[in-house]
Amino acid sequence: MVLKNYLVFIPGIILAFILYTLSQGFNNIIGIELLGYAKSPISTAMIAILLGIFFGNFFKIRESFQKGLDFSKDYILKLGIICLGIQLKPFEFLEFGKMAIPLILICILSVLIVIKLIIKKLQIPTRMAYLISIGSTVCGTTAIMATAPVIRANKSEISYAIANITLFGILSMLLYPYFANFYFEGNSLFAGLFLGTAIHETSQVAAAGLIYDQQFNSPETLNVATVTKLLRNTFLIVMIPLFAYLYNRGKIKEKSYSILNIFPYFVLGFIGMIILRNTGDEFFPTNNNNWIEIIGLIKASSKIFLTMAMAAIGLSTNLKDIKNMGYKPFVVGFIAMLTVGIVSILTIEIYLKLFI
Repeated sequence: MVLKNYLVFIPGIILAFILYTLSQGFNNIIGIELLGYAKSPISTAMIAILLGIFFGNFFKIRESFQKGLDFSKDYILKLGIICLGIQLKPFEFLEFGKMAIPLILICILSVLIVIKLIIKKLQIPTRMAYLISIGSTVCGTTAIMATAPVIRANKSEISYAIANITLFGILSMLLYPYFANFYFEGNSLFAGLFLGTAIHETSQVAAAGLIYDQQFNSPETLNVATVTKLLRNTFLIVMIPLFAYLYNRGKIKEKSYSILNIFPYFVLGFIGMIILRNTGDEFFPTNNNNWIEIIGLIKASSKIFLTMAMAAIGLSTNLKDIKNMGYKPFVVGFIAMLTVGIVSILTIEIYLKLFI
């Protein structure tokens, strides 16, 4: 009976893996065979997302695939992020965190203030504005789903907020890696900080970091973006009770929240992988082939898992939902995306002037 329950995930997982394989094949054909590069300059993750969106919207995905696709979007994505920890050392984690936390705080506060100012002007429901703002500033759909019960948001408000985050998250995911490389002149640290603060979803940040790595050969940018986003995710612990308080002031609270339910536990797995890497480096000599192969295998697996998750996200992105969103939430989401991007850039620029 237990085995049967797990078997329902297999078709969707296989479909995500097939799309990963197709993406890698297209990447090799276009970048190596047609353009003549030794290594393709095109990102496999980007191809996987676009292929997923194409197949997901032009062909009907059978219900039997959905559970496996949801599993890929959630658990395989998190497994990919955990595996990324093998590339980091503890001092790097602390160094990135020291810079990332003030940047995250400034971005969150800026978006909240801006959205507070525009919701009255546009006359959109307060609950939807709350959902869009926490989705834009913390961790996308996860933040929306965790916040919705404590502010008593209805299904249409949740759906519109998720469609909003999906649209602008995908746009920034595809565009920001190239913009970051141009604007920061190839500085991997600042590009990673920007990607980690300016893009909504954990999956979208991971994809943008992977695109940057594959396009500009910068694994450090992927590391910095991932660490920044994981730190940003932990702000759910503060933001959800804050939103609950702001919305329910003077009202009887009908729902409560649990820190245990909203804490992103895969962050601990990511840190555990960092510890594993550094423990292994201490016990094995740098020329130990077996340890080097294990590190290489985990690195390669992380990119496969992340690309599979990107394909699953693409397959699950319904463009009709985005089309039906209406222009007012669209405007709020667009302003939120611009605000967090501009504030991120300005804060990094100020840091450059003051400390470098």
